[in-house]
Parts: sequence; C-alpha cells; structure tokens
Amino acid sequence: MARAYTVGTVALALETSPKWIDNALSHHSLGGIVQERQGVLRRVSIEGVLQLAVGMLLIQELRVPASTAFQVAATLNEADGHYRTPGGLTLQIDLARLRSDVESRLARAVEIAPVPKRGRPPFSKTGRLE
Repeated sequence: MARAYTVGTVALALETSPKWIDNALSHHSLGGIVQERQGVLRRVSIEGVLQLAVGMLLIQELRVPASTAFQVAATLNEADGHYRTPGGLTLQIDLARLRSDVESRLARAVEIAPVPKRGRPPFSKTGRLE
C-alpha cells in the first residue's frame, strides 16, 4: 500500500466525524484498510477513502442503508463506476472526478489534521493529568 491516512485525516477530508469513520470501519468490510491489532492506529488507503466517499454519497443522497451502500461502493470502484442491480436499475458515478476531488481534499486535510498523541501522558508531580 503506497500511502495511508489516519481516521482523523479521512474524516476531515470527507467532512464527517472521526467517530463516523471509525464506526464504518468497525462494522463494515471495506477494502484498503490496515488495522493490525488493538492500540495501533488504523490506516486507510486512497481506495478505502474512495469506498467511504462513494458509500457516504449513497447514504446521504439515496438513503441507502450503510451495509448496502458500502457493498455497492465496492462494486462501483471495481467496475469503473458502473453498477447494475438484478432488477435492471443502473447506477453510474464519475470515479475519476470523485477521485480527483478526494485527493485534493486529502492533500489539504494532511496539512491541518492533528497527529494523535500515543502512549501515556507525561508524568506530573501533582498527580493530575495536564
């Protein structure tokens, strides 16, 4: 995987909360996600970010349930932006334009997203957390 982004950076780029992104990653099987073990930050590749972005569009604009939205998003990403339902409904999305938009938003988000601190807080002589 070439480049991966933190949950906070992805949330900032997609204009949603880190909690929403974290829940989506926890409850749905998405491609392009690296999660090793508890205590290690999740990392999301550009493919994972695109799947999240397409899923969000389906959820917000078509009111599709999240589980269905992410499955359709995976198919759209694999099939160059085309999806056909068993009933004959065709869905098409301009993935090149969406990818360009997401990449520019990610570039801005990387510059301003805070890097989460890991580990124990520094020792305080008063015993209080600073």
